[in-house]
Formats: sequence, structure tokens, C-alpha cells
Amino acid sequence: MVNSLDPHSLHSSSPNPSESNLYGDSWSNCVQPLSVLASQHNQAIPQNRYAPALWLDVALNLLVEGDFQTRWDVAKLLPRFGPNAIAPLIEILQAEVQAEEADWELLWFTVRLMGEFNHAAVIPVLINLLNSQGELGAAAAEALANLGNPAIPALTDLLALPEFRLLAVRSLSRIRHSETIAPLLSVVTDPQPTIRAAAIEALSSFHDPRIFPVLAKALQDPAASVRQEAVTGLGVRTVQTATNLVDLLAPYLTDLNPAVCRQAAIALGRLGNAGAIQALVNTLRSPHTPLVVQIEIVRSLSWALTADVLSQFRDILPHASAEVYSEIVAALSKVEESTLRPQSAKILIDLLKAESSVQLAQRKQSIALSLGHLGAIEALEPLICLLADSDLGVQLHAIAALKQLNADAAYKRLKTLSEDQSLSKALQQGVAIALREW
Repeated sequence: MVNSLDPHSLHSSSPNPSESNLYGDSWSNCVQPLSVLASQHNQAIPQNRYAPALWLDVALNLLVEGDFQTRWDVAKLLPRFGPNAIAPLIEILQAEVQAEEADWELLWFTVRLMGEFNHAAVIPVLINLLNSQGELGAAAAEALANLGNPAIPALTDLLALPEFRLLAVRSLSRIRHSETIAPLLSVVTDPQPTIRAAAIEALSSFHDPRIFPVLAKALQDPAASVRQEAVTGLGVRTVQTATNLVDLLAPYLTDLNPAVCRQAAIALGRLGNAGAIQALVNTLRSPHTPLVVQIEIVRSLSWALTADVLSQFRDILPHASAEVYSEIVAALSKVEESTLRPQSAKILIDLLKAESSVQLAQRKQSIALSLGHLGAIEALEPLICLLADSDLGVQLHAIAALKQLNADAAYKRLKTLSEDQSLSKALQQGVAIALREW
């Protein structure tokens, strides 16, 4: 049996998966002794009478020669060797970068590991990889971000180099520390809109007095991506400033770019005050508002439902497109305040009564589900009336709503109606179907 605390029982100068007498049937078998050793010594590989380099050599060999799962497991253990692991990892990395046919999986694991060592030696190595193509450059940026504050000076220096500026900004944005504010502010007017947008997005997570004016100015940026990030950043400001956020954001409900409009709707919905709601309603009522923006406005208003918003929805419904109609009906089902539920239920019930014979079956189904979700008992009879509908889907949705509304009361009412011979034939059949489905 292998002694899990003796590296000599595991080590070979050149591990090979075929050496089953040494490594067992799977590379993963070799990771377990290292894991046991680490767990027995407070999560760190010990400096004991067994040569630490030998343990490290075993772990590195597993990283180089193992399968994906073995690499995944041993990558969790290598940082516990501390700075001793950095130099050999850099050697592995440089050898793979220069190889004609690089092992991209090994490169990815090695770059990720670099970000686990809070040591100055790994920073220049990762910076050299930033401009690499594909996932390698992204992995290097993420590794630098994982290093945190120690990487900020080097990344700040990279901002002076146009070819590295975007990657440096993205790495700084991942660090999310106040020390990144100054370097990020230095690129908010960069000629490249991608860099400006990335800087604005990163700065938006800080509540520093220098940032609000930058976000407000970025609203005027000619690039839609920058305006969108500025709107997003202003929309999450929890403290009102001297400048009214509604006045700043409302004009962007009619921006030339629909993505900016949608983000403005989301931001104003988060604010949820009277001015924000009025701006949303006014834009929703405008015949010039694109459909995708109308839908986003309805969703935003559903986060801030008030009696006035419900009244606005009631007035808009008769003239709404099918898509907006569906969104409003769904929003009416989300009313949580008990004092507003009767108002929402009445709007939905009135929809059922108004020209019900010509309404689309899909609309009736959505109304039924919304009434069931609201749990308003006054919807019991209108939902039962839907059982007489000629569309089986409408009947089944009405049954589901009745069960959700008040199953006991609905069942008793259906049983009573089943004995009423004066009902129309359609309703009798609908009641019978409901009782069978129950």
C-alpha cells in the first residue's frame, strides 16, 4: 500500500501514465496522497525531512502529463507550495508558448495558476501574455485581476501603450479596488469607444464623488455603447445628487439606439419615483416608441406598481399591440401589495368581459393565469365562465387558475353548477371537464 506521506513511494523522474505499478490505473490516483498531505498540514505542503522539491516535482509532473481531471485537481494543490512553485511553472509556460504544437489545456491551467501566487515575479510573465490571441490573453487578464492590488501599478503603466490599453482596462476593471479609479479615469476620453465603455462600466461600481460627473458627461458620448454604460451606471446610484437623475436619464428613453433606450427604461424603473414613472408612461404612450422599448418599459413599470400605474395600464390595454398586451397582463399578475390586488383583478376581469367572443384564445389564457396568480376570489365566477369557451386550451387554463385561486371554493362551486340544468350546454360540458380534471 502506498504511504501517502512518503514522496519516494510516488516519485519518478519522468512520470508516464503507462507505469501502472507506480501511479495506478489513473492519474487521479496520484493526486490523493498530495491532498491528504496538504489537509494534514493546515492546507500547506510541509517543509519536513522529505525533500519539498520532490513533492513539487510530483505535482508538476501530474500537471504536465495528467488528464484534464488530474490537472484540475492538482491545480488546487500547487499554490500550497508557495513561491517555490513559481519558477518551474514559468518554465512550463514559456516552453509551451514556444512549442510548435502547444498544449493549450496545459497553457490555460498554468496561466490560471499564475494568478494564485501573490508574487511580483508572475506579473511581467502575465503581462507578456496579455496580447496573446484567443483564450490565452483572456486567461492572463483574469489572472492579473486575481492578483489584485499588486498588479495595479504594472497595469497602469500599460495604459500608455495603445496595443495593451484595452486589456489593461479590462484587467483593472476586474480588480474592483478604489486604487483603480485614478487610472480608469485617465482613459474615459480615449479615442477608442470600446476602451471608454469598459472604463465607464468599471467606474460605475464605485461611489466616489469624482465618478458621477464622468458618468453624466458620458451620456453625451457619440458611441452608443458608452452611453449605454453611462445610463447603466447612473441607474444604480442609490443616492440622489444635486442633479435630478430622472432629468438626466429620461431623454435617453428616445435615444437613437434601442439598446440605450431599453437601458434607460431599466434604470428609471429601478428609481421608481413619481418622476421616473411618469417619464416611462409618457414614452410608452408615444406612437413613435419602438416595440422592443415599449416591452422593456412595461417590464420596468412592473417593478414599481402603484395605483396610478395600474390605471395607466388599464387605459393603454385596448390600444396595445399583442406583445405589449401580453406584457401588461403578465405585469398585472405581479401585484404584491394587498390593497392593489383588487384593482388589478378588476382590470383583468373587465378584459374578459369586453368583447370576449372575439378575443384571441391566447389572450384569454394569459388573463386566466394572471387571475389565478393574483388569488382574488372575485375572479371565481369569471373564470368559471371561461369553461364554456370553445377552445380547450382556454378551458384548461381556466381550470388551472381556479385551482390556484381557491381550490376548495372552486370545487364546491363546480359541484353545485354540475347539478344546475339551466346552464348552457357549453358551460355544462366545461364544468364536467373541470370536474374530471380535478
